[in-house]
Amino acid sequence: MLLGGLLITVLTGGAVATAGLLQLKELQTEIQTFGHEAPFKKGTVTPTEPGKPQTMLLVGSDRRFGDGKKDARSDTMMLVRIDPKQTAITVMSVPRDLAVNIPGRGLAKINESYSLGGLDLTARTLKDLLGTPDERFHINHAVATTFGGFVEAINHIHCVYIDVDRRYYHSNAGLPVSEHWAEINVRAGYQRLCGTQALDYVRFRHLDNDIVRAARQQDFLRAAKDQLRDQGLLSNLKPLARIFAKATETDGDLQTSRGILRLAKLGVAASGKPVRQVHFPATFVAHGTSFEAGTASLGDYVTATPDQIHRAVREFMHPSPPQPFERAHKARKRAARAPMRDALAEGKALVKAMPSRKRTRIPVFVPAQLTRKGTYPASTEVAPNPRRYVLRGPAGHRFAAYRIVAVEDAQQGQYYGVQGTTWRQPPLLAGSHQTRRIANRTYSLYTNGKRLRLVAWETPKAVYWVSNTLSLDLSNSEMLALAASARKVTRR
Repeated sequence: MLLGGLLITVLTGGAVATAGLLQLKELQTEIQTFGHEAPFKKGTVTPTEPGKPQTMLLVGSDRRFGDGKKDARSDTMMLVRIDPKQTAITVMSVPRDLAVNIPGRGLAKINESYSLGGLDLTARTLKDLLGTPDERFHINHAVATTFGGFVEAINHIHCVYIDVDRRYYHSNAGLPVSEHWAEINVRAGYQRLCGTQALDYVRFRHLDNDIVRAARQQDFLRAAKDQLRDQGLLSNLKPLARIFAKATETDGDLQTSRGILRLAKLGVAASGKPVRQVHFPATFVAHGTSFEAGTASLGDYVTATPDQIHRAVREFMHPSPPQPFERAHKARKRAARAPMRDALAEGKALVKAMPSRKRTRIPVFVPAQLTRKGTYPASTEVAPNPRRYVLRGPAGHRFAAYRIVAVEDAQQGQYYGVQGTTWRQPPLLAGSHQTRRIANRTYSLYTNGKRLRLVAWETPKAVYWVSNTLSLDLSNSEMLALAASARKVTRR
């Protein structure tokens, strides 16, 4: 995931990317000095001609709580596609618990392929999974990275600002060893995540599922890419290249100046294109609920039909062009027709119970409506809802902020929310967007493909936004209805 952010940023900065080509010799020296070449069988990775599209496999190896080195598996598996003729750079995460046929192993979870045969077997397994008899799937580069490199790189770029959807907390204190798993302590709300805390966040999976975790990782990748772009790439290029080289192994072509130059030139041609998240259509299967032959030993796993996989591959290879969001009058009608329920009284009760602190004073907006399944989680000492806090910006600046969390489906990890802050220009809202006026407010609409990710608006004192779930489960109608119903509420 870190490599994806580094490469995409290196390759999509317009004039910055062009200037970066002048530093490729220095970049090559860093990679050749500190990098590691992974062994591949002939034909696993497919070299490309200059200027042709390229697909990269990015793998993060797994070494979880209590595991030894021999138990390492692929914890994160992501494909990145750069094609200058398409409308976007596409990113698709493959669930680590996906049930597949691994060459030489048989039916197993796909993350076993890395422990059995490294990058080579992982790449061959994916090619078999994603290809068809009529159209083979090609992987042009493959890279594996360790978590130590992730932590070092995140700290080098001074952390990443993330829109955290809910409270993530687990402590092993007082629990039997059988219930120990990776500890985490991340509060809800827009905030800066650094080092190991960022790693804990992107790896978390115990109270949701692989699909939500993949969406969380891709959201983090988008934020890291945008932040690195805004910081200025050239000052970060050499140290990040060294961190990347020390913490990764790659195919041989990425160890050569020719391979690096070919990839960099392709990126320059694709400069300025947005990153599109392609959803992998997996279905969760609980242990003991499937009658499919050979799955009894898999425990909980996810699965997908060949038709579902091939549709996702088509979108990955040929992303649909961006569509202008519907006009304001249609957006108003869509919001009015959304299947919502009244929730203003619930919102007022939450705000009334909020503690008042001078440094965190900010006008509070709450939605007068929630989705039909939506509820507010009870406020606790560990997870206050709403959470009122101080948001630390660049150069030590402090801003008032609050977060209201709503849950759509806790078992599926579907949380949405409302955020407010006196930081008028947070990095989250610096990306490309469209605007629409509904009633007496102008909204900024941030999309991923055809789905709304964020709906934001401004007041003279602050900015506010409604965040969709990580896996974008709320419809556009529901997102617009939430934002349009937001009302300013006092503690009186």
